[in-house]
Amino acid sequence: MADERKTHDERGMLDPRRLDPTVAMVRELGLADDDVEEIIDLFEALRRWHQMSEAHSEASRKFMKLGENDMRAIRFLMVARRENRIVTSTMLAEHLGITGPSVTKLLDRLEHGGHIRRQPHPTDRRALSIVVTDETRASASATVGRDHARRFEIAARMTGEERRATTRFLRAMADLPVLDHAQALTPAEPTAG
Repeated sequence: MADERKTHDERGMLDPRRLDPTVAMVRELGLADDDVEEIIDLFEALRRWHQMSEAHSEASRKFMKLGENDMRAIRFLMVARRENRIVTSTMLAEHLGITGPSVTKLLDRLEHGGHIRRQPHPTDRRALSIVVTDETRASASATVGRDHARRFEIAARMTGEERRATTRFLRAMADLPVLDHAQALTPAEPTAG
């Protein structure tokens, strides 16, 4: 009963007919109740996916005893290894969007944990290349890779039309600009007339 009520309450928070700012929008768009219910189902599924995606990522990080940037670095190094690309600390810092000193700390931590090795760069004597260890690669493939394969399988079972529609929806959602909420609370300047 509590789980049922929680789901109902969470769905209610997604229902534009119950939220003041969007009630008018529903009317303006001429949406029937069935359309609104489908949209709520879509947003509920998206919310659940976001929660479960976070849970899967957390489980992987916890198993490997790594932070989020650590995992992003490991994935980057694994892809580079598969593509026979040499990775330097500068490249990794750029990929992660962090500073040189921060990437040095991250690499020190990963090296101390046995996840990466720094080795001489094959063409630049002044630089070091960074590679993921075989043990970490195998562990990441068995955990994160298995999770990714399960998600890939779900997408593979969809029709091409379903995948394209889902992709269009997710891209449109991702393309929405981030609102400046402080600006939304500022009263509009009267226009000169």
